[in-house]
Amino acid sequence: MMIERTTIAAILFLSSCHGSSIFERTFNLLHQEPPPPPATSRFDVATRWIEQKLDQFNESDTRTWKMRYMANEQYFEEGGPLFIFVGGEWAISSGYLTGGHMHDMAKEHKGYLFYTEHRYYGQSRPTSDLQTENLQYLNVKQALADLAHFIRTVKSTTPGMENSKVILTGGSYSATMVTWFKRLYPDLIVGAWSSSAPLFAKPDFVEYKEVTGRSIKLVGGEDCYNRIKNGIESIEQMLTDNRAAEMRSLLKICDNFDENNDLDVWTFFSQISDVFAGVVQTHSKGSIEGTCKRIMEGEDDLTGMSNFIASFSGSSNCSEVSYKDMISDLKKADNNPNKMYRQWFYQTCNEYGWYQTSGSTAQPFGKKFPLDLYVNACHDIYGEQFNNKTMHENAEKTNEFFGGLNPGVENVYITHGELDPWHAMGITDSDKATMIPLHAHCKDFGSIKSTDTEEMKASKEKIAELVRSWLKPESS
Repeated sequence: MMIERTTIAAILFLSSCHGSSIFERTFNLLHQEPPPPPATSRFDVATRWIEQKLDQFNESDTRTWKMRYMANEQYFEEGGPLFIFVGGEWAISSGYLTGGHMHDMAKEHKGYLFYTEHRYYGQSRPTSDLQTENLQYLNVKQALADLAHFIRTVKSTTPGMENSKVILTGGSYSATMVTWFKRLYPDLIVGAWSSSAPLFAKPDFVEYKEVTGRSIKLVGGEDCYNRIKNGIESIEQMLTDNRAAEMRSLLKICDNFDENNDLDVWTFFSQISDVFAGVVQTHSKGSIEGTCKRIMEGEDDLTGMSNFIASFSGSSNCSEVSYKDMISDLKKADNNPNKMYRQWFYQTCNEYGWYQTSGSTAQPFGKKFPLDLYVNACHDIYGEQFNNKTMHENAEKTNEFFGGLNPGVENVYITHGELDPWHAMGITDSDKATMIPLHAHCKDFGSIKSTDTEEMKASKEKIAELVRSWLKPESS
């Protein structure tokens, strides 16, 4: 879900990599670690490992594995708090422990900084491979139990930490996690900061592309929005008019795309819409504007759109957009530490949905990537346990267990970016959450600085004040 370096230039750089599909490139852009803030400390962050149970809920299963985490003890004094940044569907790095707002708060309160890695991601691999039978141990309940074990263990084994209070921070899926952790383990932490958290599980997440379109219109202008809409409609019409060969040439699409196969057509339009999702979700000032400038340079809607999309295939390569290629990528079960999409897609099939479909007409990306695309993919990748009925039931179970948009938690500060499409599945009531205007996904983790907007600065100051109140010594 998210990287500040995802300007249009970065997207085009990634697109020049030989052999990668649009699916792989857009997935990596949308699901990387939230952009670590600039470092303000040169302290040597330690990488450590903690033993975890493979199945946290089966006492008779004694199998274990090693979970990676990072630590910065630079500011810690006896009795000081723990500040834990919780990892999501990405590999952790040291950036959040050497700079940013959480780091600054830890420094103020003489705290110990940690960054935990989610099971099955990065180097924290509980099983020898990612075969479907091994993925049964990949779910958020297991990951939250890992976090609970981590907190209990480091507090009991680190001198001076026995009575330390704990603050969690998370962004995107890990913001979902810190919110739900407060629901399941309220006594282990005193508070949490949840940035850009989706909390409501929903298979047919039509709102995502609606917000994507609105954000393009708000920042890039109505002309840009209309050009995208009209350009997509023109591409759809080319397929209707049996002009697929012309379309492949115009957009630099590989020849294995089959215009007569609904799954190929749905995959193609889904991936095209995800290109724009990557621009919007990771927007920093100039990203959406630069994309719209490039699109508007075309002499007409189709040319502007096709030139922009064709740029994703690099200087001479074509783009792989077939359903078969996407499924082939997602079926690779080796434990490659740089690959995250097989694991995350499994979690969406099994727990959340969150498929960003074309089920709404209030978006500019056409109508040719329905929920059926993702239901078929779950079935074809992981097996017969996944179908339309079971996937809706899975999402309903998640909402029932965690409370959906009413998680029933206290001392959780929730923030969202106005432009971020994920806020549509989160708590946005003004009395329960802070919406930061003209900002995108997980953009509020940096230190307080003079270039912050008034709303951004006020939000950062609010969480700092909340943390002070959460850490205030209890009266005797």
